[in-house]
Amino acid sequence: MAAHPGEVKDVVLGDKVPAKLLHELHGGYIKEWEANKGGFEYVMSEYLRMSGLYWCLTAMDLLHKRDSFDADEVVAWVETCRCPDGGYGASPDLDPHLLYTLSAIQVLVSLDRLTPEAADGAAAFIKQQQLPDGSFRGDKWGEVDTRFSFCALACLALINKLDEVRVGAAGDFVLSCMNFDGGFGVVPGSESHSGQVYCCVGALAISDKLHEVDADLLGWWLAERQLPSGGFNGRPEKLPDVCYSWWVLTSLRIIGRMHWIDADKLRQFILACQDGETGGFSDRPGDIVDPFHTLFGIAALSLLGDQSLKEINPIFCMPEEIIRRAVRTDRLTNINPVA
Repeated sequence: MAAHPGEVKDVVLGDKVPAKLLHELHGGYIKEWEANKGGFEYVMSEYLRMSGLYWCLTAMDLLHKRDSFDADEVVAWVETCRCPDGGYGASPDLDPHLLYTLSAIQVLVSLDRLTPEAADGAAAFIKQQQLPDGSFRGDKWGEVDTRFSFCALACLALINKLDEVRVGAAGDFVLSCMNFDGGFGVVPGSESHSGQVYCCVGALAISDKLHEVDADLLGWWLAERQLPSGGFNGRPEKLPDVCYSWWVLTSLRIIGRMHWIDADKLRQFILACQDGETGGFSDRPGDIVDPFHTLFGIAALSLLGDQSLKEINPIFCMPEEIIRRAVRTDRLTNINPVA
């Protein structure tokens, strides 16, 4: 629902909001989406398919349904996306990029199928992307974005190879993107955005520079993202979107300010974004569902303490049990901040 001038942009929840998480429907939706490889949506998602695989696998894992995936088939497909320089493309024959390299590593680590060769190759590719100021380009074409800083550091943390890059310089670049309102943008001077905030506080937690953040100032900006409907928007004057239930909530969790928002209203908004017929989550109630919003809706519910789901790690958006298995113990202090 659009707002009139002077009104808060928000949506109105209907009277028939589901009271609980629709486990079986969501599992069925994801299985059908993955199986329908000739469908329009699947075909048109080639440019981000590796991330789509991560979204689907992680959502099913949180739902205790990871075994519905054929691990050998998944790993074989991921291998077809590995490029000669060690990075991964979104699909076979596409150029490598940090976004899809992280997704590939997340998938392999989740399945406990990461090989030394794959880890060494990914580390070499990531090292090549770091620039003199500590930032990371996404690929050889040179775009710089704090998302890529997070992708690089998260990937290296998962494969226990953070020493391959200048971690301190990476953290300093992220700090240079901090704004007067406490938030972060894509590069220095860019507008604060909730998605970038997640990437930046995650990168700072991994690089052991989270103490440089003004948690109260940033926490205030993040808490202001909650609208009367209970949902979060990504920046001022925008509509709520269920994916920000993850980006905002987990950022608050990382800086220890998650108690500053109305968790019950947020939970209600997330549940309202479920499709009670097909399964899956949409950005807002009544819209079309997709795997992206399905993962982040489920992940946010896990972060809110839904006991029917596996516990989620706030940095990596992966089940906590996987992070405990995969990441070196001496790194866990930095990447598991307390609420």
